[in-house]
Amino acid sequence: MSAHFEELDYRPTPLGALSLRRRHEPKVGRDLFEIKLGDEYLMSSLFTASEEALARLALADLDGSGFDVVVGGLGLGYTARAVLENTNVDSLVVVELLDAVAEWHEQGLLPLGPELTGDPRCRFVRGDFFALAATGKGFVAEHRGRRYDAVLVDIDHAPDFWLAEENGTFYSAEGLRKIAAVLRPGGVFGLWSNDKPDDDFVSLLSSVFEKARAEPVTFPNQLQDNREATQTVYLAQTVSDE
Repeated sequence: MSAHFEELDYRPTPLGALSLRRRHEPKVGRDLFEIKLGDEYLMSSLFTASEEALARLALADLDGSGFDVVVGGLGLGYTARAVLENTNVDSLVVVELLDAVAEWHEQGLLPLGPELTGDPRCRFVRGDFFALAATGKGFVAEHRGRRYDAVLVDIDHAPDFWLAEENGTFYSAEGLRKIAAVLRPGGVFGLWSNDKPDDDFVSLLSSVFEKARAEPVTFPNQLQDNREATQTVYLAQTVSDE
């Protein structure tokens, strides 16, 4: 492999061929880590503003301390790291479907791996987030019946653009009610989207949660001459017990 490009791992998965790549990007003057599924780019370490905003915006809506948080989708780890940067977080469960992604962090192939695996508050759970959410019973066997302060999801491209067809039921009123049921009073559901805000999805969230909004996250795309790009963080909150 060239010093400017290296395929760090390649795995067949039920969703298609998954690869982890490191390449040097002259436009930004540094190495980038990328995960591809088949020919499609899933994520890049160049674009992390909205993944980090997902955690920071959601936790900013919470009162108190001692937060228990769930993140659906590990990816390159930027949402998880942003959660752990909040000193009010007591525990973080990260649910990841693809064994390879969790192993890349555990083996130190990804830059944030040692930081995440070295934090005693953080736990990786192998599993299908959407299937676990559909049970309404929690995300860890020994947490059966536990309610969380925040559930944050960064898996699909958008509420209407899914990696797998079966994920679609999660983005229905019934699926969202399952998430609301595992949140504590005043708890927050957060969702990442690669698209601009969708008013129809905000209306759907509002039909299930006490409050809902879409927060656009705008950042310069350095690969396109700093042209402005916009992604979205959706936030919804259950009724507070105050």
